[in-house]
Amino acid sequence: MTTTVTITGTGTPLATADRAGAGVLIRHEDTHLQFDVGRATVPRVLAAGSAPTDLTAVFLTHYHSDHLVGLQDLVLSHWTMDIYDEAGILPIVAPNGPTVRFCERMLELWDDDLEVRSLHNNRAPQPKVEIIGFDTPPEPTEVWVGGGVRVIAGPVRHEPVIGAVGYRIETPDGVIAISGDTTVCPEVAALAAGADIVVYEAMRTDVITKRPPDKQYIIHYHADTRQIGAQMAALDIPTVLLTHLIPAPSTEKDKQAFVDEVRSGGYDGTLLVCDDLDTVTLDASGPP
Repeated sequence: MTTTVTITGTGTPLATADRAGAGVLIRHEDTHLQFDVGRATVPRVLAAGSAPTDLTAVFLTHYHSDHLVGLQDLVLSHWTMDIYDEAGILPIVAPNGPTVRFCERMLELWDDDLEVRSLHNNRAPQPKVEIIGFDTPPEPTEVWVGGGVRVIAGPVRHEPVIGAVGYRIETPDGVIAISGDTTVCPEVAALAAGADIVVYEAMRTDVITKRPPDKQYIIHYHADTRQIGAQMAALDIPTVLLTHLIPAPSTEKDKQAFVDEVRSGGYDGTLLVCDDLDTVTLDASGPP
């Protein structure tokens, strides 16, 4: 058995030509789980060798647009690509509050489109999705189980966003933690303790603080590279994948700066500054 972790999108709200919006695809045998659905997630999932109709469940971390804007496309594609109505219901697991409210309203704009398409092929004009909301727990708590995989959600620090979470995914091959958008905080450490792989958002604070004072606000709710290095070293995490890269690197020198800053925090494990579709494989024989 193996588990693969594919970064479907490494981008931020500031669009670039080469980085899709936030997303991570974790696959263990026939269980395919998508975490966050930023812009262009559907083509990235297809490029990774899966399809919307292959997904077992979708998990959302919070309601910022760069993590959700591809969800309508994913849900509509799950429906339109399921020509023979063979796909099952797609669960969408999300923290209660604004994130669930978005999910409940996201297809209202597409009522007419769904109605017309349903008349073409005699199908009910309703994508097969189930929204599963959960209250953001005070500590890591199981929110989904299936196919030998257990998914745990825990709070992270992304204020003023309400109810932001990260996830811990436990498979027979190992453990993956996904930070979501957050500062470096004890809550992430609780999700990541004992993990084989941590997918961590990353911000080069030194670059952002060169902006005018009124343009530096993101330093208050994103993860500083040096602090990531210190936390991951303290937890002895074997592999760290950096994503949601702020600012987006466009050269190898830019990517190396992320590495150097994380290393300066004390981390000496395997470190990857991710591009879209970078994939790491876990198997029961040991760390990647």
